[in-house]
Amino acid sequence: MTQEVDQGQFRAAMAQLGAAVNIITTDGPAGRHGITASAVCSVTDAPATLLVCINHASRMHDIAKDNGLLAVNVLGGGHEALCALFASNKLSSEERFATGEWQAMDNGVPGLADALVTFSCRIDKVQDVGTHGIFICRVEQLVAQNSGDALVYYGRAFHRLSITQS
Repeated sequence: MTQEVDQGQFRAAMAQLGAAVNIITTDGPAGRHGITASAVCSVTDAPATLLVCINHASRMHDIAKDNGLLAVNVLGGGHEALCALFASNKLSSEERFATGEWQAMDNGVPGLADALVTFSCRIDKVQDVGTHGIFICRVEQLVAQNSGDALVYYGRAFHRLSITQS
């Protein structure tokens, strides 16, 4: 018989797993919306595919699912305030997008103009697991800055990660 891991212990352990910070955006018939998320990773490079986890309780879950499109905007070191805006569940979509410079990607999804990278994606599949939907997303377009500090979340705090050129 498998024993379940204590939720508090699991969360404390996950705080030790550093992760890139992203703003996930969508636009389409179901509306425009965006959230902050760190549960993003590469699945494969052939075809280029990302995995994005979104809580069912988030408005973003159903809006992105209905639109069938999303973008992963990888945040730089200077985006902490923007990250906080998109993490708030008290702000409307209009209030979230009022800050930052946004541009429409080829599929119409908002891309952050100064993101380290924006991956514009078509959602291929959504698999529900526990409290979250796992979105399998085919990358259709990417825009990369190729420089800048990264914003990472580690130890329940934001940190700026810089690469020193030698």
